[in-house]
Amino acid sequence: MAEKQHKGLVARWLEGKERSEEYARSTLPTSRWALFWDIFKGRFGKLMLTNLLMLLTILPLLAVIIFRYLSLTVQGTNAVFGAGLMVGYPVVPDITGTAEYMAFQSDLLFFGMMIVCSLIAALGISGGAYIIRNLIWTEGIFVANDFVRGIKRNYLNVLEALLFFTIILFVARTMGNLSDYLVAIGAPASGWMIASKIVGYIIVAFSLLVTMWMIALGINYKQGPFALFRNAVVMTVGTFPQTIFFVALASWPIFLALFTSGIFMIIAVVILMLFGISYFFLVWMDYTQWAFDRFVNPSKGFATGRGLYNKDKSNQPAPKAPAQDMDSAAMREYKRMIVAQGKSKLICRPIKPLDDDIEVYQLPDSFSREDLRLLKESKVAIEEDVKAYEEEHKNDEQYVEYNKQFEERERALREEEAGQKKKKKDPRPPKMLNKR
Repeated sequence: MAEKQHKGLVARWLEGKERSEEYARSTLPTSRWALFWDIFKGRFGKLMLTNLLMLLTILPLLAVIIFRYLSLTVQGTNAVFGAGLMVGYPVVPDITGTAEYMAFQSDLLFFGMMIVCSLIAALGISGGAYIIRNLIWTEGIFVANDFVRGIKRNYLNVLEALLFFTIILFVARTMGNLSDYLVAIGAPASGWMIASKIVGYIIVAFSLLVTMWMIALGINYKQGPFALFRNAVVMTVGTFPQTIFFVALASWPIFLALFTSGIFMIIAVVILMLFGISYFFLVWMDYTQWAFDRFVNPSKGFATGRGLYNKDKSNQPAPKAPAQDMDSAAMREYKRMIVAQGKSKLICRPIKPLDDDIEVYQLPDSFSREDLRLLKESKVAIEEDVKAYEEEHKNDEQYVEYNKQFEERERALREEEAGQKKKKKDPRPPKMLNKR
């Protein structure tokens, strides 16, 4: 038995303990929870860099939110609301509904600006979420390159999701402010207006869940605009309790920054600036990968459990590819290539053995034009002799039988292609299932 090698403190600190279980295959993440912690601890630097890139594109949206808060604060100190106090001038006889009307006008501007800012925010979200999805798939990434690639591939889908949510938010907030104003001035049917405001907030909350699913689906699958929305609604309704839980788990730093003050708001802002946005999408994309593995990928032949270590992977059959993939033009071309490559040129035709006296003329160290002529004539003589031998033996039984075998294969392939053209075109699969 070899003597145990003693290492220094620095070497042990860098390399870890000998025979450490941390490097065993059995300690690789086998669940989505374990994969989340593995990425969060092992790829924290990449998460921070990705968070910075996304934060730069979300800054305009954050600026609108801050300006709206400051605007409402300033309006609260307007002289109109202090009329008749202290000195008694100026006097406004009736300020009923003034605050609600000012809020209505301000929100028309600021919530409309949020729609415009979503055009810029979609850049960061499409690139950053693509990087995080690749981290979950345990693929090698280069943050800058993959960020640009994610924008090229996913921008339109992410933009559709953000426009859907910001427009719903704009309409709901406008209707809510209008209801507040009408109730303040004593308009009739105020109860219905309050109910409509509550319904609007419920629609906004549901739209947020649909938006998150639209982002996840748009980054994982190729889909058209209507299919993206339809599939997002289906996934939201089908996984409603889990979706609420994981959206809340992912977005707690955002809600902490928006609805708290003091030290808690400062902590939330620092978290968001360092890694909060990446954390949000890491939680969400990790959860959606679990949902896709459970409800979408197995039935359609897509790989499941990407990024996870499966101890029994060797014992599991490979997923079956859809029938239309096996009958595709690419598969037929592959069969044709196999047939063509299988016909060996060394077997399908006669080759003259090297058992005669014909030789290539050897050039001397000092040669003339006559020597070159003799060399060329000897080569021509060999070629003619080989052709004569091939012509003489081409009808031998072994060559005829070998060529007939591959001609039958080629004929069968052509008949199969002709039959495929006559068949009715197979229905196209849902666009949700076109893997990116």
